[in-house]
Amino acid sequence: MANKPIKITETVLRDAHQSLIATRMPTELMLPILEKMDKVGYHSVECWGGATFDASLRFLKEDPWERLRKIKDGLKNTPTQMLFRGQNILGYRHYADDVVYKFVEKSIANGIDIIRIFDCFNDLRNLQAAVDATNKIKQQEGRGHSQIALSYTLGDAYTMEYWMKMAKDIEEMGADSICIKDMAGLLVPYKAGELVSAMKSATKLPIQLHTHYTSGVASMTYLKAVEAGVDVIDCAISPFSMGTSQPATEVMVETFKGTEYDTGFDQNLLAEIADYFRPYREECLANGLMNSKVLGADIKTLLYQVPGGMLSNMVSQLKEQNAEDKYMEVLQEIPKVRKDLGEPPLVTPSSQIVGTQAVFNVLMGERYKMATDQTKDVLRGKYGQTVKPFDAEVQKKVIGDEEPITCRPADKIANELDKIESEMKEWKQQEEDVLSYALFPQVAIDFFKYRQAQQEKVDMNKADSKNGAYPV
Repeated sequence: MANKPIKITETVLRDAHQSLIATRMPTELMLPILEKMDKVGYHSVECWGGATFDASLRFLKEDPWERLRKIKDGLKNTPTQMLFRGQNILGYRHYADDVVYKFVEKSIANGIDIIRIFDCFNDLRNLQAAVDATNKIKQQEGRGHSQIALSYTLGDAYTMEYWMKMAKDIEEMGADSICIKDMAGLLVPYKAGELVSAMKSATKLPIQLHTHYTSGVASMTYLKAVEAGVDVIDCAISPFSMGTSQPATEVMVETFKGTEYDTGFDQNLLAEIADYFRPYREECLANGLMNSKVLGADIKTLLYQVPGGMLSNMVSQLKEQNAEDKYMEVLQEIPKVRKDLGEPPLVTPSSQIVGTQAVFNVLMGERYKMATDQTKDVLRGKYGQTVKPFDAEVQKKVIGDEEPITCRPADKIANELDKIESEMKEWKQQEEDVLSYALFPQVAIDFFKYRQAQQEKVDMNKADSKNGAYPV
């Protein structure tokens, strides 16, 4: 038997706590355990990107760049990994290429080794700038790895041929590896084996699998994927595993022990890491930050093919309108809206766009009588190209005779870095501050004011800035 140990990416410092406690784990809680995590032999530790950037500034009053530098300092032997939303970077709109390039450059300079890049439509044009930027830095400095993540979804268009073609196209783009990103837990075990085998036959690039335990099948999905030849799986140390998070690291390590896929990880060391995080889990359960509702399996995910977060969002929208009795009607409307909008994967932000429009369609009693600005932008081509064409009648009803764009959306955005810097220069203490402001202008300014108050021991809210008087 040829040994081919399965590699593991640990998600506790990013996706695990994003999924279970709304990204609220502070940096100071992460730092003391890094030395032990660094000894495990992980393929990588995912620790940045996704919602961590926004949450650090907005809720934790922390500089996300400082967090990254401190984590990299503690993980001397283990590659660090981040999640990057293509042309959206970590924000909620498309940015100009110069901002994408600068963000990739600064992410790698501050300690990121692997950049996982995805797009909510799987439109590879929205990922090219980030891949090119990573490759440029890799050529110059010998550091940086671009991984393109394909958002996994179901539908007529998403055949094995589709996934195989995507794998080939990604290799041609110059990416270093591929991730199958199953954000809703829709990938069932035998289908996972089939998918990995098909993609492996189409590309020489390493393939990583990321899923969530939401629907209850994730561990079995990993087992079949590993048997089919997947190279890396994403896991979370047990106190922050399962539910809407990933399968438990220790469980997957034990599953493959003594087989050709044996990780060789030390379970005693993993137990020490789990013991470190367990009191924090208990604290989060006690203060309500971790809701027991997200810890079980939600079979509705498989029945309706709708991510858990999208379902809860929809329920709260109906509650606000005193229309909870319309729940089943909206559930039936979601696949219809998704089809009208070109059958995109349901992941941020497409899941919110489709869900909200479905609610509007049902509550208004007429489909697309009222369309959200985001629905209009999808139909204008501002988010990119979907796998299937938009419904022509719906498009006409929503945007009239407006000419939709067919090019890469960012081609319409002029370079904007200089303008952004001139807007916020009074707050700039490091180059990275310009990027924080570019992504979240108001949130960043609030953080910069807080930072200045900490440094000068001055409360900017009480300062009379007009007359330059500051109470001490």
